[in-house]
Formats: sequence, structure tokens, C-alpha cells
Amino acid sequence: MASLYTHLVRPLLFRLDPERAHNLSIHFCRWFCRIPAATSLMRYCFETSQPLLQSHIAGLHFDNPLGIAAGWDKNGRALHAIDSLGFGFAEIGSVSARPSLGNPKPRLFRLPQDQAIIVNYGLPNDGAEQVSKRLASHVHRPPLGVNIVKTNDGPSASICSEETIIDDYLQSISLLQPHASYLMLNLSCPNATGGDEVFARPGSINRLLRAMDSQGISRPVFLKIAPREETASHERLLIECEGFDFVRGFCFNLPTGKPKELELRTSRSQLEHIPGAVSGKPVEALINRCISGLYNVIDSKRYAIIGAGGVFTAEDAYLKLKLGASLVQLYTALIYCGPSIGKRICLGLVELMQRDGFSQLAEVIGSGHRS
Repeated sequence: MASLYTHLVRPLLFRLDPERAHNLSIHFCRWFCRIPAATSLMRYCFETSQPLLQSHIAGLHFDNPLGIAAGWDKNGRALHAIDSLGFGFAEIGSVSARPSLGNPKPRLFRLPQDQAIIVNYGLPNDGAEQVSKRLASHVHRPPLGVNIVKTNDGPSASICSEETIIDDYLQSISLLQPHASYLMLNLSCPNATGGDEVFARPGSINRLLRAMDSQGISRPVFLKIAPREETASHERLLIECEGFDFVRGFCFNLPTGKPKELELRTSRSQLEHIPGAVSGKPVEALINRCISGLYNVIDSKRYAIIGAGGVFTAEDAYLKLKLGASLVQLYTALIYCGPSIGKRICLGLVELMQRDGFSQLAEVIGSGHRS
């Protein structure tokens, strides 16, 4: 299955504009899953039952710790396919209160020699009301997270007040949380107007959480934050989350632009002409350092870390788990490795756990610190 994708399907897709290829894959999944028994065939090909990988996190059951990150299915259009690819969970979005066109095209670029892409989408989506209707008609199998973000009105839009931004989040939450297993609040989008400026200010996250608390939260909430390594920034985050039991964990976003610490083979002169943030293998080391640093200061019995960034192999996922992630997500690997990547990583994780003598997934999480 992997060989078929890498030798036949991927070369055809890579002849197309990246965004067109992405949209084509979503449309194909929607069409294919309408065929009788198609989802059963997909589950036969892509699922693997491995009790060793099961876990309970934030009140939810996960058959395995590997998930599809937000960005692949922005609008919940391929939900039946998501249910049938063998992943332990998935996240759709980012979804905003109002529909958004995102940034001008082209806005998605491939860096094959780096196993990476550059994303400059700017959060195009159908809006919370439309996505909510789509989710209401679907009963998901594995846990389904919804990534929520402030509406991107474009670079010419006036600067929003903090109150306006919070109201934007609250509107999306009220529409989407009834249909989600968990909510992921994207507080640091690297390629939309405003970025993470508002929520980098002391007290802003706390004010958002207070507003959410008064509205009523019935789902576990994760916060998607900028990839900062400083212990002080992690400690400030935890202080702002104190007293809000619905906050159950964190995930690090892509870094803005192309920071020097990224390990890139593509020349910097070439990258200067490509707008957006790097996703894939080059961000792996940075995200891993962030995961390790945050794990050292959190209460691991209360909070969970979802690790995303550069996961292509079982070894990549295993390292994130050992550094402190409870769950792991991928997106760029789907582009380069195809839909069988989930099953391959899960089987590889079982082999690694058995090699190291672990009898359950909980023993792996953070074990790199204990050793």
C-alpha cells in the first residue's frame, strides 16, 4: 500500500499545484466513502487493533495515540474517511465564527528535500455555523476534536480589540462544542493577521478562559500555543489556566516564518520568496524541545500534551511520547507517505514498546525524563 502511494499516486499528485492536490484528495475521500462498503474496505486496509496502545486522556478513550492534525480537513468534509484511516483520533479546522477566504493564492508549497511544506493558508473555512451543521449529521467513531480560531478578515481589516476576539471564540464554541469530543483553541496561528500577539499579552488567556467558564464548557479544552522554549512562558501559561478544570492540555503550533533554528536543506535565499510557516520534518527538533520543557513544569495528572511536528515514523512518535506527549498528531506525513502511515506507525510503536518492556502506553509517556 505504501509503495503504491509513493511510486504511483504521489508522483501524480505532485504534478499538481499543492492546494489543488490537497482539495482533490478531500473530494476523492468524500466521493469514495459514498460507495457501499467503501469505509469497511478502508478499515480493513488501514486499521490495526493494538490493546497496548489504548489510553484514557481527558475523559476520552483512544484506541491509539496517533491522530490527524487540523489542517487536512478544514471544514469536516471528509469525516467518514477520517473515521476509517486507523487513527486514534482526528482534529478538523481551524474553524472561525465567520467564513473566511484566507490569504491570496498560492498559499501552499512543497519542500520535498526537507519532507516539509510551507503553509500560508490564512485560515480559509466555511465558518462555525456551516461546519456545525455538517458535524451534527455525523456520528464519529474515534474522538473528534474541533480546532477553533479567531476569524481572519484579511490584512486590510482593522485591528480587533481583545473583547471582540474573545466574543469571536465564544460564538464558535457555542456552535461547535455540542458536536466535538474536545476543543482545541488555536491561540497562535502563524500565518493570519494578528498571529499570536493578543494571547502573548499577560492575562489575555485568563480573560478568555473566564469568559468561556461563564458561558459554560461541556468538553475538554486544549490550547494551541506558540512554540516557545522559555520556562517562564510555560509557567505563565499554567498560572493563567489555574482554576479552569476544563483546560486539559496543550499543543504547540508551527513557528512563525522560517526561524534560524529550523534544520532546512532548502536554501534560505529560496525560502525568502515563499510566504508562510514551515510544517514537517524541519520543525521536529524545536517542537520536541518545547514538549520536553513544558512536561517538566506541568502537573501530568491534570494536563496532557498533544505533540505535533515532524512525525513520519514510529520512532518519531515514540520520541515525542517519551518526552512527555500523551497523544501525537501528523499532517505533512500524509502528503509524503500516504494514508497507510497511521497503521505503519502504530505497528512500529508496539514493537518499540515491547522492545523496551512497556506493558501500557502510560508507562511510555515522559519516560525519557525518568531515565
